[in-house]
Amino acid sequence: MAYKHGVSVSELATSVLPSVDSPAGIPVIFGTAPIGMGKVENVNKPVLCYTYAEAVENFGYVPPALHAESGLKKFEYSISEFIDCAFSKFGISPVVIINVLDPTTHKATAKTTSVNLDTKTGSAVIAETGILPDSIELSNASTTYTQGTDFIAAFNEDGEIVLTSLKSTDGFKCATGTSLTFTANKTDPSKVDADDIVGGVSADGVKTGLELVEDIFPLFRLVPGTLIAPGFSGSPTVAATMAAKCEGINGVFKAISIIDIPTATVDQYGECAAWKNNNNIVDPAQIACWPMLRLDDVAYNMSTQLACLMPQVDADNGDVPYVSPSNKNFQMTGLTLTGGDEVVFGQDVGAYLNSQGVVIALNFIGGWVCWGNRTACYPGNTDVKDAFIPIRRMFNWVGNSLIQTFWQRVDAPLNRRQIDTIVDSANLWLNGLAARQYILGGRVEFREDENPTTDLMDGIARFHVYLTPPSPNRFIEFILEYDVNYLKTLFS
Repeated sequence: MAYKHGVSVSELATSVLPSVDSPAGIPVIFGTAPIGMGKVENVNKPVLCYTYAEAVENFGYVPPALHAESGLKKFEYSISEFIDCAFSKFGISPVVIINVLDPTTHKATAKTTSVNLDTKTGSAVIAETGILPDSIELSNASTTYTQGTDFIAAFNEDGEIVLTSLKSTDGFKCATGTSLTFTANKTDPSKVDADDIVGGVSADGVKTGLELVEDIFPLFRLVPGTLIAPGFSGSPTVAATMAAKCEGINGVFKAISIIDIPTATVDQYGECAAWKNNNNIVDPAQIACWPMLRLDDVAYNMSTQLACLMPQVDADNGDVPYVSPSNKNFQMTGLTLTGGDEVVFGQDVGAYLNSQGVVIALNFIGGWVCWGNRTACYPGNTDVKDAFIPIRRMFNWVGNSLIQTFWQRVDAPLNRRQIDTIVDSANLWLNGLAARQYILGGRVEFREDENPTTDLMDGIARFHVYLTPPSPNRFIEFILEYDVNYLKTLFS
């Protein structure tokens, strides 16, 4: 030991740790994108986006188009629908987007076979979306034109390709005013199926589809809050996989998923409960929705809007998910089925569907709102921590936050200082939540009866967390009574 003479300073670790608040509502979408407009390498790759421009740059965007059979405008690509909702309708961020559409396999030949470039501008619009620019070939009987040398291809705001001839010393390089042969490939989202959403892990370890949930936290240090797959979640296989992936993300974290009951097959409200039970949509990690939403003449999957509504409500309440999304406004003007038929029902039908664990939209008082507090496990499971959406989300959020806060204490000596640091820090945090009325109360205890000697010897310590988030006040009753005593006022 070195000889010491003078003054020195040493430090001890702070006995109380500041908490890590894990965002509860970060939505993660698994879907299809017009990837030729974005970065074609963004296939089965989680991408974190904070702005509309960033999302469009990575995935492209095609606005909804009119479907003659339904009379509604619909999004051909589910990720375009999500981008519209997240950034234009609800103003939330960040979001995580995972496109499973692979342009090398989910493709078709463009319908357009000929094009006529304007004699003045040298341009023409290909009235199709999803065109893959690198696949474009343009020619006439005598010449095959080279993209980048003779002409350029760019997308307009409708997602259509605009071909423009470059100029030479004596005019346009491509022939104008005459029919040219046009060939190209385009992305085909109709070829994406449930198996692509479910995904898997290849022999060489490459993940696809829902398996990529595990990559989100290692990549971005953000815990997934809500998983959606609009247009695909009505598949029982997809729904079951989504629920399974919500449990034990990276072995420790929890999330929730939103399932759209398919209106193409379930076109009556009375069929929802049977479909839900027959397809085993009964997990606490699932929220079941019916039917579709309509904003003017544009149709939306309810899961898309609900996944955006929940973080908006969280943001209005300290980024804590203790407030239910029920009775909060959707961006909509009506309810619809896939085929375009309008759905109309009142509060009585809404109450019935809620009693079956189905979330709906209701126009009763205060405009169009989300209506329903129950997860899909209800009414089969009435445990309050599982059956109420905000309480299920609060348990997820508290658990995810505790994991991130105390991960730094893993492998520290299991002594009294370790125990006191965890108990005191967690209790201070829970007391703060209670003071702000995010919870009614909470505490952490290190109990002898839950920590047998053999476990302590093996380095295992258990801390019991007692937690009571407030239940949503789903029913308010006023009892009216005629009081004859007030007749005495006639004589006063």
